[in-house]
Amino acid sequence: MSLNDPNWGRQGGNRGSGGNQGPPDLDELWRSFNRRLNDLFGRRGGGGERPPSQPPSGRMLGGGAGVLVALVLGVWLASGFYIVDAASRGVVLTFGRYAEETNPGLRWRLPYPIQSNEIVNLAQVRSVEVGYRNTIKTKVAKESLMLTDDENIVDVQIAVQYLVRDARDYLFNNRRPDDSVLQAAETALREVVGKSKMDSVLNQGQKIADDATPLMQAILDRYKTGIQISKVNMQNAQPPEQVQSAFDDVQKAGQDRERQKNEGEAYFNDVVPKARGVAQRLALEAEGYRSRVIATAEGDATRFKQVLTEYAKAPAVTRERIYIDTLQQVYTSTSKVMLDYKGGGNLLYLPLDKLMQQAAAPLIDQSGVARQPSPELPPASDTAPRSREALRERGRGER
Repeated sequence: MSLNDPNWGRQGGNRGSGGNQGPPDLDELWRSFNRRLNDLFGRRGGGGERPPSQPPSGRMLGGGAGVLVALVLGVWLASGFYIVDAASRGVVLTFGRYAEETNPGLRWRLPYPIQSNEIVNLAQVRSVEVGYRNTIKTKVAKESLMLTDDENIVDVQIAVQYLVRDARDYLFNNRRPDDSVLQAAETALREVVGKSKMDSVLNQGQKIADDATPLMQAILDRYKTGIQISKVNMQNAQPPEQVQSAFDDVQKAGQDRERQKNEGEAYFNDVVPKARGVAQRLALEAEGYRSRVIATAEGDATRFKQVLTEYAKAPAVTRERIYIDTLQQVYTSTSKVMLDYKGGGNLLYLPLDKLMQQAAAPLIDQSGVARQPSPELPPASDTAPRSREALRERGRGER
């Protein structure tokens, strides 16, 4: 039997003959299904009236409809189950109006269209860019250009990060939450920049962003947006591109001024302490000189008083002693030698070569001044008796 045979796939003509049977016919199966469905709902398979010999069965009709209705009702009721994550909150709406807020877990509500639900993630950090989009090179001039207190224009770009604090306010009081945060951030930032100098905005950009954060939060709370500002980051703060080169020159001049100022302070810190040290040393030296002179004068005065006391006891002896001491001091400071050649005194040995060497070789005293050495003379105790003997011999010869 070929595949083109119209009887292919059908049963044999004689069912009772026990011949080979092929696969069931699809058309026959479809007609059998329609016949049973029509019998279930009280219709004949041929489309006419049900014959009187087959009246509709109420049990059959009621049982089939009940099962179908129960199945549909079960599926409809099961559609009311929903799951709320641990970091989220569920909001149930009854015919579009707020009904309740549900906590995390498996929850159930009345199926649609009676009730519906919204899931709001409270832990998700959302962000909004002010003055740029995606990258700082993609600038939005109408948002970034702002006027400062000293009437200068600056280009400011910030990024605002926020969280959802109240799910109900976030859903029902905001049509576009990102636009609300953007407008609040731009308004607060313009207010802070408008009260600040240009140098403060450029050099302390993050401080400007921190000062604008409370104002943003106050604006969002006033409109009951249910949004909490978590962080405001300053992305860029610079002069407009049209005056960037001139501003760079001003910045370089300011840096040169600070460098020269620091160099001057370093030179001051190096020279002034040295000058103060020299002045203090001179003051101490002067004080030492003063103390030395006063002590010397007091010592001379004390010695004079002692000499005066001895002079009062023996004037002649004291006078002769003073005379001899004075001559000793005078002769000590001179290189000349005086001899009594007329008298018949003893022969004196004078080391003239030593005296000349000492006179030619200058010495350096403790004060650093060169001086001529005084010739070495015999001690006063040896010279004085000889001088007196020489004087007596000379006096005797003259007589």
